[in-house]
Amino acid sequence: MPRARIVLWLSLTLRSARSLCRARYMEGYPQGPPHPAEMENGSEPCGEERAPEAQETVVTEGAAKIAFPSANEVFYNPVQEFNRDLTCAVITEFARIQLGAKGIQIKVPGEKDVQKVVVDLSEQEEEKAELKDGAPVAPGDQPRTAGVGEICEEGLRVLEGLAASGLRSIRFAREVPGLRCVVANDASARAVDLMCRNVQLNGVAHLVHPRQADARTLMYQHQRASERFDVIDLDPYGSPAPFLDAAVQAVSDGGLLCVTCTDMAVLAGNSGETCYSKYGAMALKSRACHEMALRIVLHSLDLRANCYQRYVVPLLSVSADFYVRVFVRVFTGQAKVKASASKQALVFQCVGCGTFHLQRLGKALGAPGGRVKFSAACGPPVSPECEHCGQRHQLGGPLWAEPIHDLDFVGRVLEAVSTNPGRFHTSQRIQGVLSVITEELPDVPLYYTLDQLSSAIRCSTPSLLQLRSALLHAGFRVSLSHACKNAVKTDAPSSALWDIMRCWEKECPAKRERLSEASPAFRILSVEPRAPGPQRPSATPPGCRPTSRSGMMLIPARASEDSSASRLTLRPTGVPGPGRGLGARQQVTPWRRDASYTRIRERSQLTTRSSGPPGSSPFPVKDSRRAPVNVETSAATPTAPRPPRTPPQAPPLTFLRPLTRTCRGLALLLVQV
Repeated sequence: MPRARIVLWLSLTLRSARSLCRARYMEGYPQGPPHPAEMENGSEPCGEERAPEAQETVVTEGAAKIAFPSANEVFYNPVQEFNRDLTCAVITEFARIQLGAKGIQIKVPGEKDVQKVVVDLSEQEEEKAELKDGAPVAPGDQPRTAGVGEICEEGLRVLEGLAASGLRSIRFAREVPGLRCVVANDASARAVDLMCRNVQLNGVAHLVHPRQADARTLMYQHQRASERFDVIDLDPYGSPAPFLDAAVQAVSDGGLLCVTCTDMAVLAGNSGETCYSKYGAMALKSRACHEMALRIVLHSLDLRANCYQRYVVPLLSVSADFYVRVFVRVFTGQAKVKASASKQALVFQCVGCGTFHLQRLGKALGAPGGRVKFSAACGPPVSPECEHCGQRHQLGGPLWAEPIHDLDFVGRVLEAVSTNPGRFHTSQRIQGVLSVITEELPDVPLYYTLDQLSSAIRCSTPSLLQLRSALLHAGFRVSLSHACKNAVKTDAPSSALWDIMRCWEKECPAKRERLSEASPAFRILSVEPRAPGPQRPSATPPGCRPTSRSGMMLIPARASEDSSASRLTLRPTGVPGPGRGLGARQQVTPWRRDASYTRIRERSQLTTRSSGPPGSSPFPVKDSRRAPVNVETSAATPTAPRPPRTPPQAPPLTFLRPLTRTCRGLALLLVQV
């Protein structure tokens, strides 16, 4: 009994001492969970204020201010600011097109020159215009204009089906001109109450109308042509599949439908059967999974619209961060719906080398009299075994096989953002993404990646410039993809692409003695190449270097925020959301607050780690004290100093653990004695 009492007394004494030391050590450190904005910057909240009387957080984004309760009952994600900025830019250009046909000009804050309205005039109207030319214009003959925050009777009716705090709807009212009304709907009563307060806070009650209802029920109630919305925005937490059927019926003829999908694990091929149940297509695990996800969503939208004699026309499709975003126009026409089968395709992908082939579901042939004859397509385009490596094929799809962008519309949005860069906080990223999209080959679905090609034959990876040069010298077209930084979109057949890789393997030989005779690399390299090898960068043909990459860093981890040609702007680090974006800083666990910990912190500030799309380098990239060197122009550009890091929220007391172990050992020794 005395020994047991000694052990019990020592244990209670150690626990009390440890609790007392921890309480004293934690004095001066803020308690409670970190705020999302503090996680974003690593220091003070940016663009946020505290309302002392109501204990609320006021978030400022764009021209809107949103009040959140201290309990953060309504979800807010600062990473989606790029999504909201891009949506405002797209709806603005859509309003310019729609209202321009009615003779209404829109005024966007920050634009220097007001664009003229293009109206089709008949010959008599042109003669009248010539007669009136030079005559004084009456006040009633002035062109009609629509500004931001004003009600336009002939403007757009916008619906945000899942509004939450109402941030997106309020930004529409304060930043997009030419609107008649904005309906901000949510099924949560707390969210609607918060929406009403935010609407009053921003003074947009005349435009934004909060509504509490199920989004599907609300859209089904607006199926009549006179009650439909011109713009519908769906940004759910997860899959938008339950809302797509109602959305394609509630949008007006020629209206704009904006859809966000954040269930990338399903769309990227991790669960093919779940993807089929939600979107009606089988997703495959592929290096081109991000573009495949965009095409699956477009296929699902068109499939649902075809049930009601409607079809979709993509305007812009973007893969960014952890989601995909599509902007489509919905039209009505029975004749056009018949061509939808020829716009879908199945994907045959080799499990060994990753070579893919597309098989259209239907084909459209021209008939006498200007008619079009539709019939079933013939296939398959591949044999049971891959012609390059002898492995089997996986079948995926169907997916959208037509262009996923309207390059004319993308050019309009890019020009508007470039001429008014101060309108959005993420203008640089919008310009970079849209610049790459304008260079993509519109008629080439999916893409290959450099690491995919090189890993298939077990050799070193060629540079993007070398592979582009070889494809251009061979007479093929090639472009980048905004969905992956090392992607190669080309119209070259797979046989020509593997011939180029065989030529590259001649210059950088693989260790063939380690290859199995049944491996894809052995079978591909056993065939002699029939095409010239990749050209050196010194012999690059014209147009080999992409315009979007001129004057930019290839590794965007330390890209300057002031660069006007930044293709990949850094994603905020430390914010909630699946995955970490490019440029995420290496996190160091502080285990001891002494001189060694200080040196490790200083050393970690010079190291970055990129964990972006598949194929990116996992090794740390040293950020030396010299200015970064531009890859294209070899010109040094200055970098902004890094803000200091704040102390950690809850440092662990690991220095007490050895003392605890020692005391426990002494207690056990006393018991044995």
